[in-house]
Amino acid sequence: MTSRSCGNFFDLASGELSDVPPTPRSLPKVMTIPGIICDGNGGCDVDSDTPSSFSRERKIIVTNMLPLIAQKDSEAGIWRFSWDEDSLYLQMKDGFLPETEVIYVGSLKIEIEANDQEEIAQRLLDEFNCVPTFLPPDVQKKFYYGFCKQQLWPLFHYMLPMCPDHGDRFDRQLWQAYVSANKIFADKVMEIANPEDDFIWIHDYHLMVLPTFLRKRYNRVKLGFFLHSPFPSSEIYRTLTVRDEILKGLLNADLIGFHTFDYARHFLSCCGRMLGLDYESKRGHIGLDYFGRTVYIKILPVGIHIGRLESVLNLQSTCNKVKELQEQFNGKKVILGVDDMDIFKGISLKLLAFEQLLLQHRELQGKLVLVQIVNPARSSEKDVQEVKKETYVAAKRINEIYGCGDYVPVILIDRPAPRYEKTAYYAVAECCIVNAVRDGMNLVPYKYVVCRQGSSIMDQVTGTKPESPRTGTLVVSEFIGCSPSLSGAIRVNPWDIDAVAEAMNMAITMPDAEKQLRHEKHYRYVSSHNIAYWARSFMQDLERACKDHYNKRCWGIGLGLGFRVVSLSPSFRKLSVDRIVSSYERTHRRAIFLDYDGTVVSQSSMVKSPSPEVVDMLNALSNDSNNTVFIVSGRGRDPLSEWLAPCENLGLAAEHGYFLRWNKTSEWESLAADLDWKEIVEPIMKHYMEATDGSSMEVKESALVWHHRDADPDFGSCQAKELLVHLENVLANEPAVVQRGQHIVEVKPHGVTKGLVARKVLSMLATDGEAPDLVMCIGDDRSDEDMFESIANAVSNSSCTAVPEIFACTVGQKPSKAKYYLDDTADVVRMLRGLAMASNPKPQRSSQFKVAFDSVF
Repeated sequence: MTSRSCGNFFDLASGELSDVPPTPRSLPKVMTIPGIICDGNGGCDVDSDTPSSFSRERKIIVTNMLPLIAQKDSEAGIWRFSWDEDSLYLQMKDGFLPETEVIYVGSLKIEIEANDQEEIAQRLLDEFNCVPTFLPPDVQKKFYYGFCKQQLWPLFHYMLPMCPDHGDRFDRQLWQAYVSANKIFADKVMEIANPEDDFIWIHDYHLMVLPTFLRKRYNRVKLGFFLHSPFPSSEIYRTLTVRDEILKGLLNADLIGFHTFDYARHFLSCCGRMLGLDYESKRGHIGLDYFGRTVYIKILPVGIHIGRLESVLNLQSTCNKVKELQEQFNGKKVILGVDDMDIFKGISLKLLAFEQLLLQHRELQGKLVLVQIVNPARSSEKDVQEVKKETYVAAKRINEIYGCGDYVPVILIDRPAPRYEKTAYYAVAECCIVNAVRDGMNLVPYKYVVCRQGSSIMDQVTGTKPESPRTGTLVVSEFIGCSPSLSGAIRVNPWDIDAVAEAMNMAITMPDAEKQLRHEKHYRYVSSHNIAYWARSFMQDLERACKDHYNKRCWGIGLGLGFRVVSLSPSFRKLSVDRIVSSYERTHRRAIFLDYDGTVVSQSSMVKSPSPEVVDMLNALSNDSNNTVFIVSGRGRDPLSEWLAPCENLGLAAEHGYFLRWNKTSEWESLAADLDWKEIVEPIMKHYMEATDGSSMEVKESALVWHHRDADPDFGSCQAKELLVHLENVLANEPAVVQRGQHIVEVKPHGVTKGLVARKVLSMLATDGEAPDLVMCIGDDRSDEDMFESIANAVSNSSCTAVPEIFACTVGQKPSKAKYYLDDTADVVRMLRGLAMASNPKPQRSSQFKVAFDSVF
């Protein structure tokens, strides 16, 4: 599927959104570097190629909503603001150094009149270091309630819009609003950011294309992104119409964080299947190579602020509530659930399991209570209303069947419960169950563990001795983000009603000693992996991910949301046709080495024979008596001989140099090698070929190659890794080497490389007194890197007084040992065309070839 692209970012605000009012007047200009005033658009009069000498410890946190509470004084008619102490974005400041300046960028939860926005913005910046975005109401509605909540959120929780009752179909106007909102966020960030020194940390799925806007503004911006929701498997994600734009947006960050390895694995799989990107683990860190930049992946679940929770635990109101609950549930055991009212939290499944528990264990009737606290629904959509109705019906049925007298089996608290009340329930519950069918993280189990640990004040209230063991059991769904970190919890499949019922029974009936061990294990983890640890760890990895920003040259390519930054060595530059032709004309002895597939013939072409134009150019170059020209390929000698038969004076090196021929009339030379190992390798490769649909095996005279380009990307890559290890083990004592290339695993004799061809040819020319004063080598694959290295070494170790000019050139902008690059095969042909024109004798010009020549000059 190809997503519709846009010529530039602003095209996405076309249609209804073309009249979106501009972002309110910029905040007063901010001095971010001494003596340099930034304009309102984030531009500064400073050289962007070098870091500033002034470095401030400053973090910019970008979230959909600011961590603020807003209330309007009805009498005075003014807005009053305060920190939202429960916001993890505020609590994460504990992970930074005390002197770190933290600036927040995001929206307010209330709408501010346009004529008040500038004053409010200045107040929030002065008093809270917060920069509000003030999205236009129409954009806000379509952005948040439209694209985020109706399309991204359901999809990321594995709900496809198969019909109107199960999510909305893709709506391009909502997507345009999403992009417009992200653009407004980018404007605000750049108003206050010093991108050379500040670290910018973006949060959650509302802002997944924001990295693209910021990276386009400043190529070396230091960007981190953390996704707080699940990331779906590739089978689900690939149904999204704008899948590529969002993936590329995330890849414009330097570090991408996920709660679990599953979420990260799904993201990496999507990058591989949809963008063709490979990842590897580098010293314990997962990295994706994206146009020369390494995008790192961080896997770490968020924690909680223990001090904040303990302070609530010690409140008098909490203590009073705990006493009240102890009296209310005297002689009974409490199982607690705290969930939002939405379709993914599994509340009704939890009630069905509790009903099954009471049915199967009649001895628990009258002694066991399920308290379900329901947080207010974040929307009033039809699906939420259906879940709410189903929950009430189930609770009513259970209470009617199993309730009696003052015993109410299910207590449903469907109102905004104050913080102290929830804390009190955490403290008295013997078991906490989180039964969500899909959830990003869910911190309820962590809060429960801390509250069950108690405090000295709470111990006095409950009459617990300080040395008494602390207990608490958790039943958690396999499908929530915190599940992997709670190794002492009882994990359940929420859809399996019987298993959940049995898990609840196990949780309340297990021996106290086991409850204590499980609780202690959980508390050690929760207390050490708190919110400060999470923030500090992420920021340390972000700093490491950005440390090489100024060691490479960067430039942006691509239009619209396809924008990305190419980051390569400072000495790496595009090979100019004029430059190479100029050197070619003033030199007298030249050695030219050309790869075949992906260099003179397109890798994607179904026709692998060279075009007549390429044949004419190769003839022109090889017929020049001052030139020695070689095609150096991994292909066998028979197809190369057939395809290049018209080139009488062209040298051929087949199978990576195992076979070598100086021209058409000379005999093929071959390396002396023991090939008995082929009898071992061939049946193994055949087995992997049969086991991997879409793979194939190529039998060469000196090598065997297993191809998996047409296999499933994940399975093919997995099988390639396994085959590599398998062959290395069985060939440990054989004169063969196993190499993994681009969608291949190849076994060939030891010492056979393209680099050997280059060394041999250059050595022969020097021996004959014809040492070249120009060496050119062009290739696109890993095997060509051996040629680049060998040529550089051969020249540096040469005893010749005159050092030849070297033009080592890779095809494609990617990390390489070559000093130059050409964009693609068409670029290579264009450059060869220029050299052919400068050759002597001149090539024969067919009318088609003459037109091609004339297009160069």
